[in-house]
Amino acid sequence: MRFGLIYNTGYFGGVDPDAMIALARHAEDRGFESFYVPEHIALYPGATAYGSVFPPGTPIADPIECLSFVAAGTERILLGTAVLLVPYHHPVVLAKRLATVDLLSKGRLRLLTVGVGSLPGEAAATGVDYRTRGRRADEVIDALRLLWAGDENGVSFHGEFVGFEDVCSFPKPTAPLPVHVGGSSNAAARRAGMRGDGYFPGGRLTQAERASQIDLMRATARQAGRDAQALEYTRWGSIDMTADEVDANARLGVNRLVVGPASADLHEQREQLDAFAQRLGLGPG
Repeated sequence: MRFGLIYNTGYFGGVDPDAMIALARHAEDRGFESFYVPEHIALYPGATAYGSVFPPGTPIADPIECLSFVAAGTERILLGTAVLLVPYHHPVVLAKRLATVDLLSKGRLRLLTVGVGSLPGEAAATGVDYRTRGRRADEVIDALRLLWAGDENGVSFHGEFVGFEDVCSFPKPTAPLPVHVGGSSNAAARRAGMRGDGYFPGGRLTQAERASQIDLMRATARQAGRDAQALEYTRWGSIDMTADEVDANARLGVNRLVVGPASADLHEQREQLDAFAQRLGLGPG
């Protein structure tokens, strides 16, 4: 089992560069595999998803900028998003930004997890019809991979929402970037099976719902002629989970658990990571 750490500037009350780097280094030293950040591009009064209200002043920092910053202050920890809202990004711009972070981090952007978003007002703020976000996400994933694979002759893409002609995108990532799919719907599970390198289901699903979606992901992959067993399964965990709970997840086929500190205080965060690492036998990074 591998373990990731989610760092949410909104939950922690603001963007504190010293605290972010300190926690990322501490996680790296304690044997965590990866460091994740979320994305919300725009909030608005009354923004609500899955029963939770997002205060409009919540300071959720840009995830790509955060990962670039973390990469500069760490050496080994892998970098991830949970999730990057790809329908709201143009793939030509996004391809260069992501490739640059991967290159500058020496190949550590290995856990790019994408999603479609759950706030209609956020879609509207970026000029996107909320009802089209799933189809847009599919096109963006395909276009990103095409751009990263292209050479000096350029590549072209003609979709329903995305289009470009003879585009050359350099620099390239150090290796093709894996794209994991996050979400809580059957559509997300199918997207992971058809296009993804893994699935990161939402935390509010029941165990039966998660199991059904993992089955759907693998069935979709097989139907598409892909290696269903090669797709990774990432899940949310908790900072206080026990070794028995980790083992139970492993028996369900989970490859990675992502946890977050239960405090906004850096000293308490470090203590929680220390206890987690000791309880689960993580070694130095």
